[in-house]
Amino acid sequence: MGGVPSVPRDRSRKLEVISGAYSRTGTVSLSLALEKLLDGPVMHGGTQLIGREDAYVKLWHEIFEARKAGDKPRMFKLLREATAGFVAITDVPGNSLIPELRELYPDAQVIVVNRDKERWYASIRLIVQQATPWWLRYLLAPCPGWRWFSPVIDQISDVARERARELGWSELSPQSLEEHNNWVRDITPAEQFHVIELKDGWEPLCRILNKPVPNEPFPRANDAEAVKQLSKDIFMKASMVWVGILTGTAVLAYGGWWAWRMASSA
Repeated sequence: MGGVPSVPRDRSRKLEVISGAYSRTGTVSLSLALEKLLDGPVMHGGTQLIGREDAYVKLWHEIFEARKAGDKPRMFKLLREATAGFVAITDVPGNSLIPELRELYPDAQVIVVNRDKERWYASIRLIVQQATPWWLRYLLAPCPGWRWFSPVIDQISDVARERARELGWSELSPQSLEEHNNWVRDITPAEQFHVIELKDGWEPLCRILNKPVPNEPFPRANDAEAVKQLSKDIFMKASMVWVGILTGTAVLAYGGWWAWRMASSA
């Protein structure tokens, strides 16, 4: 978890917690806490989309493709495959698929996180800007795993716009956090829906999950700094891939030209 994506070893385990929390509400800290309390891997979407192998990230692209096509049997089959072995799911793309996840895992507890809406909005705007520049898909295109990042983000955005039209939501604004949390509440049985604030530490989560309070500090991940550093690392690594491609192309082109010249002068 955190900078390294969790990978399930026991794929028979099922989701016990579905986090409906919006991105930028402390999803990494929540994931680390759930991993501790539930003693199993947590599917934190941001970490998984950036850190997992090509086939796994492509799987999420296929889930959204099946959803868009109205192929529910295929969508649920792929969604079950993508979540098998995880004990909880947080962040995107899971928080775009709460109804579908609830249908697959009807006994799971559903948790959303409250945060100061103005500070949240400033944070989410920055993430949206970093994740959606037009050139990013081209930069990441030759990179296994990362090449699916922009297509999946586009699909998540499509679902968000679709839901906003259906429910009459405003465009992304400070109010969006409350609108999203209220929507999750409305589609979840009252006894399975929970609102927490991470500043309250272990106790709310432990009550929800009926777990003892760990004898250690509640995880406090610096998401903003981690995202900033990760963005730099990805840019540098993807740029080096392109340098290799362009250098290789130039060498081949020069070799071809040289061979043609030698053949012409023979």
